[in-house]
Amino acid sequence: MTRNNDRSRIEQGRRRVWHMMTKKEEQATFTEMINGTEKDYAIIGEHYKAFAKDLPDRVLKHLSILEGDTGGFAVDRLTHCIQTATRAYRDGRDEEYVVCALLHDIGDTIATANHADLAATMLQPFVSEKNYWIVKHHGIFQGYYFWEYLGMDKNTRDQYKESEHWNDCAEFCAKYDQNSFDPEYDNMPLEEFEPMVRNVFSKSMEIEGEASPSYINQ
Repeated sequence: MTRNNDRSRIEQGRRRVWHMMTKKEEQATFTEMINGTEKDYAIIGEHYKAFAKDLPDRVLKHLSILEGDTGGFAVDRLTHCIQTATRAYRDGRDEEYVVCALLHDIGDTIATANHADLAATMLQPFVSEKNYWIVKHHGIFQGYYFWEYLGMDKNTRDQYKESEHWNDCAEFCAKYDQNSFDPEYDNMPLEEFEPMVRNVFSKSMEIEGEASPSYINQ
């Protein structure tokens, strides 16, 4: 009897797997958004919920792309990000701040001319205005340490002197960013940051105070 029950459970499991593999996902039918119906957008909304849940995984996967490329520095881009986050974490910064430190240069690979803007835009729905501002402007503030050698004005950051977040961004760069190119530094493993990333990106996406799936803005 037990053997028959086991066979029955195995067969039921196979049927469920087959059903999942062959089931066609329901999709909207319109080819122009102007012709979409309430049902269409309900379908899209369900897809969005599932897609949004996987955002932390996609972020971490893209972060891993930074591994191996040094850009001429003493450590690769991923190590620099981990080191920046490690320093912030060991200095007692909160989870959100540490995640911003980890992801501040994630745009290096596909936004080489404005990497800070890409990282800030990605983080904006999930972090405070202060942390968003820090990430968005850190590239210019980092210029304080080397732009003079490139024939640029190292004090360009002073154009934002009136911002309430100027000191915060200057502190981020001084304490965690500009000094995180040390191949001998004892970095935390990336795996220790993964739960933090998942926590931060699990917050509701909000635009003007209301949850808003991305398809609304496309």
